[in-house]
Amino acid sequence: MARYKDSVCRLCRREGTKLFLKGDRCYSEKCAINRRPTPPGQHGANRRRKMSEYGLQLREKQKARRAYGIMEKQFEHYFELAQKMKGVTGENLLQLLETRLDNVIFRMGFGASRAQARQLVLHGHFTVNGKKVNIPSYQIGVGDVIAINEKSASDVEAFKALREGPGRAIVQWLSVDFEKLEGTVTALPAREDIDIPIEEQLIVELYSK
Repeated sequence: MARYKDSVCRLCRREGTKLFLKGDRCYSEKCAINRRPTPPGQHGANRRRKMSEYGLQLREKQKARRAYGIMEKQFEHYFELAQKMKGVTGENLLQLLETRLDNVIFRMGFGASRAQARQLVLHGHFTVNGKKVNIPSYQIGVGDVIAINEKSASDVEAFKALREGPGRAIVQWLSVDFEKLEGTVTALPAREDIDIPIEEQLIVELYSK
């Protein structure tokens, strides 16, 4: 599968907003958006061209795709699923992305970034309802319990300090026990719970053409 290997900070600068791809660095003054809030490239600071309607829609799609680390075909699949669900398609799409296992682990504070959470899942460090799951795109539902397995909790450096508490605020639809190193999905995320600045209606308009 294709994988982006360049600096992820360039992606945030290209979209003009924080996508929180770099873990703790994104919350510090070293964040690229704070230091260089212009598009990447030699002429980034001089770009003044007005964007077309299609351009705005495309940028919103790219912003969502890059924030969650989704490839193009996979993103299209999520949109198709969102269309088939009851409710508003755009909100359904964001809900599907938020309830991916790698994102839930990131939201629980068990991973510094979604990319790190994805890697930890692939390495088999997590269980869902007591069973090991190593698929980052695994869909999580209400009542599911996600836990760090005991061996990983003692051996993996990234997990050793977690029992001291969260490094950042935990979203309202999740409940986390840092003593047991496990969390529970208490509800599906509502639109107001999703803090990434995405105008999902523009994505719907893009795919509706």
